[in-house]
Amino acid sequence: MNSLVSDTLPAITADRITIRGGKPLTGRVDVRGAKNLATKAMVAALLGDTPSLLQDVPTISDVDIVTRMLEAYGVAVSKPASGELLLDPANVERAHFEQIDVLAGSSRIPILFCGPLLHRLGEALIPDLGGCRIGDRPIDFHMDALRAFGAIVDKSYEGIRITAPNGLKGANIELPYPSVGATEQVLLTAVRAEGVTELKNAAIEPEIMDLIAVLQKMGAIISIEPNRVIFIEGVDRLEGYTHRAIFDRNEAASWASAALATKGDIFVAGAKQQELMTFLNVFRKVGGRFDIHEDGIRFYHPGGALKPVQVETDVHPGFMTDWQQPLIVALTQAEGVSTVHETVYENRFGFTDALVEMGADIVVHKEGLESITRRVPRRKLEQAAVITGPTPLHGADVRVPDLRGGFSYLIAALTAEGTSTITNLGIINRGYEHFTDKLAGLGADFSIEA
Repeated sequence: MNSLVSDTLPAITADRITIRGGKPLTGRVDVRGAKNLATKAMVAALLGDTPSLLQDVPTISDVDIVTRMLEAYGVAVSKPASGELLLDPANVERAHFEQIDVLAGSSRIPILFCGPLLHRLGEALIPDLGGCRIGDRPIDFHMDALRAFGAIVDKSYEGIRITAPNGLKGANIELPYPSVGATEQVLLTAVRAEGVTELKNAAIEPEIMDLIAVLQKMGAIISIEPNRVIFIEGVDRLEGYTHRAIFDRNEAASWASAALATKGDIFVAGAKQQELMTFLNVFRKVGGRFDIHEDGIRFYHPGGALKPVQVETDVHPGFMTDWQQPLIVALTQAEGVSTVHETVYENRFGFTDALVEMGADIVVHKEGLESITRRVPRRKLEQAAVITGPTPLHGADVRVPDLRGGFSYLIAALTAEGTSTITNLGIINRGYEHFTDKLAGLGADFSIEA
């Protein structure tokens, strides 16, 4: 089988970028489909009896990993046009452990193969999982949900082996936390399980709603009830889909924060207001301006001083945890004290050490902070970052720790006076398509090398 690796891998293969900062970013960037939908919709294609066509697929390494995982299981993946993937599951077969083990260490998405593989093959093997080191992402929610459907979970030297000798049955499941990944797991498993599944405390992110739209196109029967309850009526057969992925709101928010931090002006083509409303409110409170257009959103710094804010990350429709890291760079330029309460992951402020090295005044409180103005319930794992500004940033040599933190380093280097060198760029490729091309189009001064 011919792999699409050469077609799907990002063009950049460099590991180091040198940025000469201090210039506003101005111009236009185009944002394609969301990483957090495209990769899951690719997995959903395993459930269909006919080929699926996914459109507006970003050219990122996570898409490449899922492509190669699907190919390892016999799915034929082709690229009929730019930004499109045709996925044909007609010849699904068991994969060799060595094939999936080498891929699984680069991402956590393979765990979502469990339900579809149980339906297609009666068995799923999940090796050790990778992904960003931003805190604990336990797979207990996933395994408990699969057990509720009747799956048997065994640990072996290879990883986790899951079987369903008696098939999968609908279940009543309540998640202890509205986990996006666990919600996706339940959806991908329940659509072809026998009977009705009731999922309580489900995640309701826009990417989840888009995945539900994909599954409904395939023939699934899914009802979204009030108070985070989803009902799924299992069906005997699903067909392929044709679907255009929802835009990547995380990338859009990242470019918006870059415009704010560098005193720039960026039109983000493809961005939509509805999915960004919570971010837009905070962006406006900080002092940024935006103009909503039919084909995108213009984000810009209007001049004058930026204002401090208090932000609490939360599940949708709250402020996304993926938004706070790029925004913190902009908050280093605000006049006063800002506080960011991180309630989703317990280790997402590790990236601030490099910002402090670049001149930022950021203090991380590892036990979180109480506040009479807080609205999101406190969690045991939460932390808080207190940012005092404005502080001029200066160039430094830093290494990318995780996806969003890595893009935040790019923003900081572009904001800073002097020269910065950033290494381990491959992680940024996981979620930002052609980011160096986009930086060049915005007037950034940089050079890259292997």
